[in-house]
Amino acid sequence: MHVTGHTTSGSDADPHPGQQKAASIRDVAQAAGVSYQTVSRVINGHPNVREETRRRVQAAIETLGFRRNATAFALASGVTRSVTVLTTNTVLHGYAATLQGLEEASRAAGYPLGVRVVTPEDDLDRTIAAAADTGGGLVVIGFDRVGAAALDRVPAHVPCAAVVEAPPPGRTPDRPAVWADDREAARAATAHLLALGHDTVHYVAIPASTGTRRSAGPRAEGWRQALEAAGVVPPAPSGKGWDAQAGYEAGKKLARNQDVTAILCGNDDLALGVLRALHHAGRRVPEDVSVIGFDDAPHSAFITPSLTTVRMDFQGLGRAAFGLLRTQLDTEQQAPAPVPAEPALILRESSGPRQSSGPRDT
Repeated sequence: MHVTGHTTSGSDADPHPGQQKAASIRDVAQAAGVSYQTVSRVINGHPNVREETRRRVQAAIETLGFRRNATAFALASGVTRSVTVLTTNTVLHGYAATLQGLEEASRAAGYPLGVRVVTPEDDLDRTIAAAADTGGGLVVIGFDRVGAAALDRVPAHVPCAAVVEAPPPGRTPDRPAVWADDREAARAATAHLLALGHDTVHYVAIPASTGTRRSAGPRAEGWRQALEAAGVVPPAPSGKGWDAQAGYEAGKKLARNQDVTAILCGNDDLALGVLRALHHAGRRVPEDVSVIGFDDAPHSAFITPSLTTVRMDFQGLGRAAFGLLRTQLDTEQQAPAPVPAEPALILRESSGPRQSSGPRDT
């Protein structure tokens, strides 16, 4: 039985005069001269349909204006085509771009997508249960402590995929997940600054998803590994947040230290604040201090000086996470999840060789 969204009484009278009845899958089948099962296979992209038949069905769908009823499809197939994203932020570049990738992939596959923002004050179990009750599956963006905690509490029977920080070497998340190797990217960015002649590199950190003192997150670990490999004792990292204000506060302290000539920032928003603090302190970039950001947010190429940064394919991570979830929701769709691009160091104006020592302004 096909559900079209309204019912009729025993009377032949049209309960909605002037409205054209929506085409059903059987109407499409009759127009194309095929079975309704064949129409279903075409709609769902099954490969075992002749190309000529596929074109005929698609032409009938377009002519009749057929739109698949999502509720009816779920009842008939057992596949609930919906996705709920759990995230703590929708504004910061990494989160927003990941959401964009998720939305693009889910829309292309015909899955409605909803977003539920979780906060430290939420009852995570209740929030997750409410999200799971909508049917379909969950995608958790676990870049921070609350997101990582939410992922840990998703029940095993709920279809779930995640976008997470790079896990420690040799370990993988318990649930299907994707991540970028930002540990290696931070190591390469730090090594680049050392190769430019800087004695050391200071780090303005983002909060780690683990929330522990021993592990400051993969970006901090990559920075530390590069310094130690060069025989440099890592200075204490600074930074207490994600945004430009946190970067500005950390930058003011670093700017007062005339020995600071190179700074790696945990994201581009922090770098924006650091650049402003250095400007207020009369420290030139890159002549006096080189600055490298992380993520390649859209503004990074257009500030002055333009920001050297690590480009992260967050949209690709979102698309890949949706691919992992889709294989759990629809066992007939077994195409491999798309592979995100690797992080890449983008060289711009904010980094350069260490200048020769000389009198410094106070």
